[in-house]
Amino acid sequence: MRLIVAAIGRLKAGAERELAERYRDRVAKTGRAVGVRDIEIVEIRESRAAEVGRRVLEESIALANIIPERAVVLALDETGENLDSDSLTGMLRSWRDAGRPAVVFCIGGADGLGEDVKRRADLRLAFGAATWPHQLVRIMLMEQLYRAVTILAGHPYHRG
Repeated sequence: MRLIVAAIGRLKAGAERELAERYRDRVAKTGRAVGVRDIEIVEIRESRAAEVGRRVLEESIALANIIPERAVVLALDETGENLDSDSLTGMLRSWRDAGRPAVVFCIGGADGLGEDVKRRADLRLAFGAATWPHQLVRIMLMEQLYRAVTILAGHPYHRG
Protein backbone atom coordinates (compact mmCIF):
# COMPACT_ATOMS: atom_id res chain seq x y z
CA MET A 1 0.00 0.00 0.00
CA ARG A 2 1.19 3.50 -0.84
CA LEU A 3 0.74 6.50 1.41
CA ILE A 4 0.32 9.80 -0.40
CA VAL A 5 0.34 13.16 1.36
CA ALA A 6 -1.20 15.62 -1.10
CA ALA A 7 -0.73 19.15 0.15
CA ILE A 8 -1.60 22.54 -1.25
CA GLY A 9 1.52 24.69 -1.07
CA ARG A 10 5.20 24.00 -0.67
CA LEU A 11 7.22 23.77 2.49
CA LYS A 12 10.05 26.23 2.09
CA ALA A 13 13.61 25.17 2.82
CA GLY A 14 14.29 25.17 6.53
CA ALA A 15 13.31 23.44 9.73
CA GLU A 16 9.76 22.49 8.68
CA ARG A 17 10.86 20.88 5.42
CA GLU A 18 13.74 19.07 7.15
CA LEU A 19 11.45 17.68 9.86
CA ALA A 20 8.80 16.55 7.36
CA GLU A 21 11.51 14.88 5.25
CA ARG A 22 12.99 13.16 8.30
CA TYR A 23 9.59 11.62 9.13
CA ARG A 24 9.03 10.68 5.47
CA ASP A 25 12.34 8.80 5.45
CA ARG A 26 11.45 7.04 8.69
CA VAL A 27 8.04 5.99 7.39
CA ALA A 28 9.62 4.69 4.19
CA LYS A 29 12.22 2.61 6.03
CA THR A 30 9.96 1.23 8.76
CA GLY A 31 6.92 0.85 6.54
CA ARG A 32 8.47 -1.63 4.12
CA ALA A 33 8.39 -4.37 6.76
CA VAL A 34 4.65 -3.87 7.35
CA GLY A 35 3.34 -3.52 3.80
CA VAL A 36 3.74 0.21 3.24
CA ARG A 37 5.71 0.15 0.03
CA ASP A 38 6.00 3.90 -0.52
CA ILE A 39 5.23 7.28 0.98
CA GLU A 40 5.01 10.16 -1.41
CA ILE A 41 4.53 13.86 -0.78
CA VAL A 42 2.79 15.68 -3.61
CA GLU A 43 2.96 19.45 -3.34
CA ILE A 44 0.33 21.26 -5.38
CA ARG A 45 0.84 24.89 -6.25
CA GLU A 46 -1.52 27.29 -4.51
CA SER A 47 -4.08 28.87 -6.79
CA ARG A 48 -3.49 32.51 -7.66
CA ALA A 49 -7.18 33.25 -8.27
CA ALA A 50 -8.38 36.48 -6.68
CA GLU A 51 -11.59 35.03 -5.22
CA VAL A 52 -11.50 32.54 -2.34
CA GLY A 53 -14.14 30.28 -3.89
CA ARG A 54 -12.25 30.09 -7.17
CA ARG A 55 -8.95 29.35 -5.34
CA VAL A 56 -10.50 26.52 -3.35
CA LEU A 57 -12.14 25.09 -6.48
CA GLU A 58 -8.91 25.12 -8.50
CA GLU A 59 -6.97 23.53 -5.64
CA SER A 60 -9.68 20.88 -5.14
CA ILE A 61 -9.55 19.95 -8.81
CA ALA A 62 -5.77 19.61 -8.62
CA LEU A 63 -6.08 17.38 -5.53
CA ALA A 64 -8.76 15.21 -7.16
CA ASN A 65 -6.53 14.68 -10.20
CA ILE A 66 -3.78 12.96 -8.21
CA ILE A 67 -5.98 10.48 -6.33
CA PRO A 68 -5.40 6.95 -7.66
CA GLU A 69 -8.31 4.65 -8.46
CA ARG A 70 -9.59 2.67 -5.43
CA ALA A 71 -7.54 4.82 -3.04
CA VAL A 72 -8.80 5.64 0.43
CA VAL A 73 -9.14 9.41 0.79
CA LEU A 74 -8.66 11.24 4.08
CA ALA A 75 -9.35 14.96 4.26
CA LEU A 76 -7.47 16.88 6.94
CA ASP A 77 -10.20 19.17 8.21
CA GLU A 78 -10.65 21.02 11.49
CA THR A 79 -14.24 19.70 11.73
CA GLY A 80 -13.14 16.09 11.21
CA GLU A 81 -12.76 13.25 13.68
CA ASN A 82 -10.09 13.30 16.35
CA LEU A 83 -8.50 9.86 16.31
CA ASP A 84 -5.87 8.57 18.65
CA SER A 85 -2.77 6.94 17.19
CA ASP A 86 -4.02 3.38 17.77
CA SER A 87 -7.28 4.10 15.93
CA LEU A 88 -5.48 5.59 12.94
CA THR A 89 -3.13 2.59 12.93
CA GLY A 90 -6.09 0.22 13.00
CA MET A 91 -7.63 1.92 9.99
CA LEU A 92 -4.36 1.79 8.05
CA ARG A 93 -4.04 -1.90 8.94
CA SER A 94 -7.57 -2.68 7.75
CA TRP A 95 -7.10 -0.80 4.46
CA ARG A 96 -3.76 -2.54 3.89
CA ASP A 97 -5.28 -5.94 4.67
CA ALA A 98 -8.22 -5.23 2.36
CA GLY A 99 -5.79 -4.66 -0.51
CA ARG A 100 -6.42 -0.97 -0.96
CA PRO A 101 -3.64 0.32 -3.23
CA ALA A 102 -3.19 3.72 -1.58
CA VAL A 103 -4.29 6.07 1.15
CA VAL A 104 -4.28 9.74 0.17
CA PHE A 105 -4.18 12.41 2.87
CA CYS A 106 -5.44 15.73 1.47
CA ILE A 107 -4.23 18.92 3.14
CA GLY A 108 -5.78 22.17 1.98
CA GLY A 109 -4.11 25.50 1.64
CA ALA A 110 -4.75 28.70 3.57
CA ASP A 111 -8.42 28.68 2.51
CA GLY A 112 -9.00 25.03 3.45
CA LEU A 113 -10.35 22.15 1.40
CA GLY A 114 -13.21 22.38 -1.03
CA GLU A 115 -16.51 20.70 -0.28
CA ASP A 116 -15.99 18.24 -3.17
CA VAL A 117 -12.83 16.90 -1.55
CA LYS A 118 -14.52 16.67 1.84
CA ARG A 119 -17.49 14.78 0.36
CA ARG A 120 -15.22 12.41 -1.53
CA ALA A 121 -13.23 11.61 1.62
CA ASP A 122 -13.70 8.27 3.31
CA LEU A 123 -12.73 10.01 6.54
CA ARG A 124 -12.30 13.60 7.68
CA LEU A 125 -9.47 13.81 10.18
CA ALA A 126 -8.69 16.65 12.62
CA PHE A 127 -5.78 17.30 14.95
CA GLY A 128 -7.86 18.83 17.72
CA ALA A 129 -10.23 21.78 17.77
CA ALA A 130 -7.54 24.36 17.09
CA THR A 131 -6.88 25.72 13.62
CA TRP A 132 -3.34 24.77 12.56
CA PRO A 133 -1.23 26.22 9.76
CA HIS A 134 -1.22 23.77 6.87
CA GLN A 135 2.58 23.48 7.11
CA LEU A 136 2.35 22.23 10.70
CA VAL A 137 -0.53 19.90 9.82
CA ARG A 138 1.77 18.21 7.33
CA ILE A 139 4.47 17.70 9.95
CA MET A 140 1.98 16.40 12.53
CA LEU A 141 0.52 14.02 9.94
CA MET A 142 3.97 12.74 8.99
CA GLU A 143 4.75 12.07 12.65
CA GLN A 144 1.45 10.21 13.10
CA LEU A 145 2.16 8.10 10.01
CA TYR A 146 5.58 7.23 11.42
CA ARG A 147 3.97 6.37 14.75
CA ALA A 148 1.41 4.18 12.95
CA VAL A 149 4.02 2.16 11.06
CA THR A 150 6.04 1.70 14.24
CA ILE A 151 2.92 0.38 15.99
CA LEU A 152 2.34 -2.00 13.07
CA ALA A 153 5.97 -3.11 13.29
CA GLY A 154 5.84 -3.59 17.08
CA HIS A 155 8.61 -1.01 17.48
CA PRO A 156 9.06 0.67 20.89
CA TYR A 157 8.76 4.25 19.51
CA HIS A 158 5.07 4.19 20.42
CA ARG A 159 4.65 4.02 24.17
CA GLY A 160 1.04 5.24 24.41
